[in-house]
Order: sequence, then C-alpha cells, then structure tokens
Amino acid sequence: MSVDFTIKGAGVAGLCVATELARRGATVRVLDPNGAPGEHGCSWWAGGMLAPDCEGEVAEEPVVRLGRGAAAWWAAQGVDVTYNGSLVLALGRDRKELDRFARRTENHEMIDKAALSALEPHLGERFSRALYMEAEAHLNPRQALAHLVSELAQRGIEITTADPEGQVIDCRGLAARDSLTDLRGVKGEMVVLRAPDVTLSRPIRLLHPRFPLYIVPRGDGIFMLGATQIESGERSRATVRSVMELLNTAYALHPAFGEAELLEIGVDARPAFPDNLPQITSKGGITYVNGLFRHGYLLAPAMAQMTAELVMNGKQPELWKDVA
Repeated sequence: MSVDFTIKGAGVAGLCVATELARRGATVRVLDPNGAPGEHGCSWWAGGMLAPDCEGEVAEEPVVRLGRGAAAWWAAQGVDVTYNGSLVLALGRDRKELDRFARRTENHEMIDKAALSALEPHLGERFSRALYMEAEAHLNPRQALAHLVSELAQRGIEITTADPEGQVIDCRGLAARDSLTDLRGVKGEMVVLRAPDVTLSRPIRLLHPRFPLYIVPRGDGIFMLGATQIESGERSRATVRSVMELLNTAYALHPAFGEAELLEIGVDARPAFPDNLPQITSKGGITYVNGLFRHGYLLAPAMAQMTAELVMNGKQPELWKDVA
C-alpha cells in the first residue's frame, strides 16, 4: 500500500498529526529512531494540564483560544480526560500574586475558604481563598501517548525506522534544529512523588514571584511536580537547586509532602520559537510542525487539525485571528 504521509517524530505532536490524518482517511507512516514514546522525549515528562485559561496569564491569545478545544479532542480519541477544573493558590505573603493572576486571566471564580474546603479538603485548612478554573481538565501524558500508539497500531500504523514515503511532515521537536535555525530549547525539570497522606483531585498552581509550582495528581497518591523554565537546550542534568525549589514549594503547599517518596526526577528541553508560539511551515518540500514550547498536550490537537487541513485541503493555518 502506498503511503500518503510520513510523520517524523513520535512525540505528542507527531502522534497527534498521525492520528488526525489517519482519522481523515490518509495512509500514514510514523518514523522515529528511538521507537515508541519514552524517557528520550520531552512529551514523556509533561504535566498534562489542559488549562488554557490559566496559561492566559503569560501566553499569547492563540494559546488560550486553540487550547480550549484540547480536552474535547483528547476525549474524542478515547483518552481518559479528567474534568475537575484547576485551582490557583498563593501563600499569605504572596496574596497580591493571586489578584494579579486573576486580572490577567478569564473564566475563573474567586472562592473562599469554605468553597475551597469543599473542593480540596486538604487545602481548605491552609488557604483562605483561591481561583477556581472550573472548565479546565487534565490527563496522564504517558497513558495518552500509549493510547495514541495503540490506536494507530489498530489502523496498521506502527512506529518504524523505514524510509519515508509520500509527503513528509517533520514533528521532531528540538531535533529539527538542523533545519529550523530559530528553534531553541527551554529546559524543564520535574519531580514525581508518592504522597499517600495527600489527596488532591485536580491540578494545583501555587503562585510565587520566583518559584511558581504546579502539582498534577496522577492517582494512587502519586503527584507530578513541575516545572522549571530555563533558557537552555540542555536535555539532561537536573540541578539540586531546581529540585530543592520544587520540593520546598510543594512542602509549602502542604507539609505532608515532606514525607513523600521520591519516585522520579525528569529533565528535558522543550522546543520553542522566539515568540513562544508554535508554527506550521513549509521548507524544501517538507512541512514542519514545531515550537509547542510548554503547551504540548494543550496545543498539539489544534496543530494537528490545522496541519491536516493544510496538507489535505490546502487551507493555510491561521494562528492569529479573532483578536480584539
């Protein structure tokens, strides 16, 4: 059987593009020298927050707008998406940070101690108020990747190292710097803990002027803590300082994290362009999908849909639109 499209890269961007093309009836091949998703790719170390409104604090308008369809796309593929919203908190000395965050974002409700206690009993005793982003969601990135790989395999699409056929779509992340000279790496470090004495049912963002933290529950008392943001393409070597900052901030959120079991320390570099927005570009007959920065799971669905419209229907992608 002839192949319509070859996708280079089996990270979240490549797998979403392959899924979207296959869903539309195209024949697809996925190439990756490292094989199936794993520790070698930054998609493995993501938080999995589908939180476009929270991202609006610092991200450009397209991130918020395009990200609002992410949860529905993932759920439509059969991925387990948790729709519990998210919470934004600040310690007493950082109360102004919460007000600033509220001014810069949308679709939230400022809730008091009683409402917070009803949502997260372990936090209501420690915080007097919070921002509740009810429409947001989260998923487990590793399970999501495995699900896409499984669904593609059921369509006869395996991850291979065979020669490319058909039109090439490059989703290699930082590896594409050999062709995309303005692509840079932004290093992120994360920690996975088991804290059976802490119960959280939704992602938590703890604001801090220097060390902001997010915590994503993975179930069974397991939590992902992330993530640093360092201007560096280094893809290894988590530093003691960064890990200490993550752990200290988690302890400030709830002292029970001090007794947690340290399961993993992860580090990788996210691919980003100078404006921190993703791009779909054509060069030398190859379509490049890259620059998802720290919004991989949030923006990969929209990028995949726009890519499919471009390569199958000739419709040019529009990141910037509907801007007041």
